[in-house]
Amino acid sequence: MMKDLKAFTLEQLLEEMRTIGEKTFRAKQIYEWSHQKLARSYDEMTNISASLKERLRENYSFVQLSVVRMQESQLDKTRKYLFALPDGHMVETVWMKYHHGNSVCISSQVGCRMGCRFCASTLDGLARSLSASEMLEQIYEVTRQTGERVSNVVVMGTGEPLDNYDNLLQFLRMLTDEFGLHISQRNVTVSTCGLVPKMRELAKEHLQITLALSLHATLDERRKEIMPIANTYTIAQLMEACAYYFEQTGRRITFEYSLIGGVNDSEQEAERLAELAAPLNCHVNLIPINPVKEREYKESSRASVLAFKNKLEKKQINVTIRREMGRDIDGACGQLRRQYVHKQEEQQAE
Repeated sequence: MMKDLKAFTLEQLLEEMRTIGEKTFRAKQIYEWSHQKLARSYDEMTNISASLKERLRENYSFVQLSVVRMQESQLDKTRKYLFALPDGHMVETVWMKYHHGNSVCISSQVGCRMGCRFCASTLDGLARSLSASEMLEQIYEVTRQTGERVSNVVVMGTGEPLDNYDNLLQFLRMLTDEFGLHISQRNVTVSTCGLVPKMRELAKEHLQITLALSLHATLDERRKEIMPIANTYTIAQLMEACAYYFEQTGRRITFEYSLIGGVNDSEQEAERLAELAAPLNCHVNLIPINPVKEREYKESSRASVLAFKNKLEKKQINVTIRREMGRDIDGACGQLRRQYVHKQEEQQAE
């Protein structure tokens, strides 16, 4: 099995060049082509000798994603890409334009095994996790496609990032490395449904990224109905892990709270959410859910969303309503991939 060259940090690539008897300055050249100039293949590396290129081709894979489909919103120019991975699996990536810069939301796994009941990503389970290079390449290919620099990265697409912990950590280090795209850690957000041990492990890395907790309920029993992970970790354990993360990193936690009509959008829920948030240095991001046809949950009314926000603000909680992007292009995580895969299966069965 060939080694994944794009998943090497610069230090690892230097050691690899030493191991195969190449000059170490070659590592810097190859790394620059891979992670700054965003070369699509070894052939584009013009200052690398033909013999070394051939050696690389024979021994190292060079991960490249291909665009299967791209949808662009007529509402806000958000783009949703369906990318094919080298083994044929597919992932979704979203590019969003904001006044403060361009943001990319990437996937960390093919599918997801967390089973959250409002999410399309979990409907077919987990196929596999992505490598660090496959996560990076989503950003690189979007950059090539748009011709614009990415300034913010959100690991909040398909998959549970902390369920792919080692590859996620490698990805974060390379993304923010000065020899790569050098995106500020403060401009990177990682979402989790609440894998408490991994939250604590990540805190010990002392990264300056934002950790976003998908909370979605304020009582354990209700959270269990929405998110199976709540059967393993209680809200009390989550709050302790959030406090620990802030203590170790000094970085404010974000609570992601998807508002589901008639389920978790009452004034009582807002009261309890304020009680959870008040002791922590945190921000609450309210998310009107994108309806998924395979799920029974419905979005909250606009009036309910605003009332929920106002209740939190009266309790001096820092809160925003997430701007809805790409609503007209299958905006919810997993929708585009699932539609495409199922259509292919139906065609093959005919």
